[in-house]
Amino acid sequence: MSQISLPFDWPGQGTDDDYLVSEANRIAVRHLEGWRDWPLAVTVLGGPPLSGRSMLGRRFAALSGGVVIDDAQGQDELLLFNAWNDAQTSRLPLLLIGRDPPTQWQVALPDLRSRLAAAPFISIDQPDEPLARALIERALARMGAPHAADLPDWLLRRIERSYAAIAGVTRILNEAALSSGRKISVAMAKETLHGSAFLPIVGDDRHF
Repeated sequence: MSQISLPFDWPGQGTDDDYLVSEANRIAVRHLEGWRDWPLAVTVLGGPPLSGRSMLGRRFAALSGGVVIDDAQGQDELLLFNAWNDAQTSRLPLLLIGRDPPTQWQVALPDLRSRLAAAPFISIDQPDEPLARALIERALARMGAPHAADLPDWLLRRIERSYAAIAGVTRILNEAALSSGRKISVAMAKETLHGSAFLPIVGDDRHF
């Protein structure tokens, strides 16, 4: 089973927004830590929504002193082109953040398109089991509503393993608990999620 850890040499260790690392994002983290060895001084970072791309970008900027352009997929092409050239001249690293590989970006400027095609692309994957469990536990703890000890494991087996599903389910349960004054038990979670429009529920509940 993968281990959850924090990069030991990254700033901000111990704060409430710690970036959890597992096999789902370890390659991306290690690549950003090794920015001094980038041959082009540019990397493109991708990943699914709510995967922590922007947080990782902020950590990278603090670590390297480089430039980060978030939502680069939708940015002005001349801005990206100039930022690319500036990175090669200054050797300060440039991190472009988008959802998809740059080969899928709609780029009209030929020179920018060729540069993006040459850039290393690293991606954050959907959470593996250890990371999903850690994210569920952290979300429930931060939201404040009391919950049963067996709830995180039950959710782990029953919801779609994605950052968006984890965020959506824990938010729905917290809001339901705060409005009703109830502790989030497995029974309460089943009732709430089946009664909501949130549907990434999988597995067989018959033995619960």
